Amino acid sequence: MADTQPDQNHPYHMVAPSPWPVLGAAAVMVLAGGAIVFFHDGGPWIMLAGLAALLYVMFRWWSDVVREAQDGHSHNAIVRIGLRYGMALFILSEVMFFFGFFWAFFASSLFPAGGTWPPKGVEVLDPFDWPLLNTFILLSSGATLTWAHHGLIEDYRRDLVRGLAATIALGITFTLIQAYEYSHAAFGFTEGIYPTTFYMATGFHGFHVIIGTIFLTVCLVRAVKGHFKPDQHVGFEAAAWYWHFVDVVWLFLFFSIYWWGS
Repeated sequence: MADTQPDQNHPYHMVAPSPWPVLGAAAVMVLAGGAIVFFHDGGPWIMLAGLAALLYVMFRWWSDVVREAQDGHSHNAIVRIGLRYGMALFILSEVMFFFGFFWAFFASSLFPAGGTWPPKGVEVLDPFDWPLLNTFILLSSGATLTWAHHGLIEDYRRDLVRGLAATIALGITFTLIQAYEYSHAAFGFTEGIYPTTFYMATGFHGFHVIIGTIFLTVCLVRAVKGHFKPDQHVGFEAAAWYWHFVDVVWLFLFFSIYWWGS
């Protein structure tokens, strides 16, 4: 019980009163309402204000969590187990999120309305061009992240920092290549069922790559500051799990949508 907070008869971390949950809910409401206004030909300013407020709340809330992780008693062994379970359940929800897009793609491709897939007139992307290169890039990023994790476990800080920096660079490269690919695609988002399912699945994956890159960048800053220890690095583990999940989803996207679907 030595690592728990004073005057507690249990090993769990009781979070101090915080304004961020209610402010975060209010920011999400403004963001959603602003998006509805924007989709109905209104201005984007309400939506952008909600997004800015949400980003601010996220930054302040996670800053509080990072400080709790450094105080020496809040994130004890039992709390860290709970944090790992929470991240695992979050990734499970992400699996179901992408499952819906794969379902839509296969339902459309196995039973196409016009009898052919891809639909006539759709000029699909060559899976062995930029998509294959991006596959190698993401697989390489998984290897560099594992290198960083090894460095953390063995307490080799230089390997940790170098591995994270390499992973972030590969993630940025992947995003730039996908943006280039989108800009040169021969079909638009609203030009039929194939473009819609293609952009929804690959676009949301690209969004997750951007989020994961930001996640790893925060870990890099924390690694440079010496926040992570070989026996206590839940924040790094969460980022690594998320990134490996993004890697696996891309493999399914490449083989099903880019290759088989073309």
